[in-house]
Amino acid sequence: MDMLKIYEVIILGGGPAGCAAAIYAARARLETLVLDKDISGAALAWAPKIANYPGVAGEISGRELLATMVRQAEGFGAQFLQEKVLGAELEKSPKEIFTAQGSHQGKAIIIATGSMARKDRIPGEEELLGRGVSYCATCDGAFFRGEEVALAGEGDYALEEALALCSHVARVHLLVPGAEVRGSKELVERVLHEPKIEIRRQARLLSIQGRGQVEAARISTPSEGERDLAVKGIFIYLKGRSPEVEFLGDSLQMGDQGCLQVNQEMMTNLPGVFAAGDVRCKELKQAVVAAAEGCLAALAALRYLQGSSPSQATGTCPAQGPPSP
Repeated sequence: MDMLKIYEVIILGGGPAGCAAAIYAARARLETLVLDKDISGAALAWAPKIANYPGVAGEISGRELLATMVRQAEGFGAQFLQEKVLGAELEKSPKEIFTAQGSHQGKAIIIATGSMARKDRIPGEEELLGRGVSYCATCDGAFFRGEEVALAGEGDYALEEALALCSHVARVHLLVPGAEVRGSKELVERVLHEPKIEIRRQARLLSIQGRGQVEAARISTPSEGERDLAVKGIFIYLKGRSPEVEFLGDSLQMGDQGCLQVNQEMMTNLPGVFAAGDVRCKELKQAVVAAAEGCLAALAALRYLQGSSPSQATGTCPAQGPPSP
């Protein structure tokens, strides 16, 4: 490792946001480094089937799609290193990223570490992730057509996802942690009157069971005690699943849930430090949205390095080739 090398852009995270940022940064001929503790461990990699990614006909696994993104970024010259980020000094120039293997310096940093940092996992969750356990009903609901599924969580995002599942599944067992369904009045009313949604209040998801595939959810409620729900899928929106930002300390402005706050150009409160994807404060978490944000972050980083203010620039994400006729 060349400890004196200074990259123009260092991207933290190799998911769809990080890979898209790497593609656009490297294609702009910026010397680009991507750091990820486990590139194959990104949330996208756990999706067994993806059928709605623009430009990809038919079904593809998340792992395959992510591998394609990595190859595309490497084809433009981006360098990928599998290293866990332990700390960062972002206020100095150049900025410095510390890993278990050493340190790397960069003029601009793009944080795209995602939000897979919930520490209190449900027994069986990791083993069956991508095999019936999902964090995105909009992405994976169609794979459970005609089946019974469970969704654990509360708030508008969870309720919207529960309603989205109803167009595919036979029944949604909505496991809400409190005595009441919490969310905006309109969404709560829709959920309460949706015949396909069965609400279980004060429900705790104790474990997820199955051999190679989700077969049941072990739950506990005051009225029923402990029991098993025979379901084929479990969608988890429990609070505590948080962005991976522990290595940042208190250097960046964050929201209440530990997410990074950015402006419309994806820049944080520190000049030259950008964020994209699920590490950001936002509701919608889709691979295509994360990729678009990675593009925006890379172009904003390019303008920053060129000395122009991102807030004054009007650049857009260019196509990867000539425009369609």
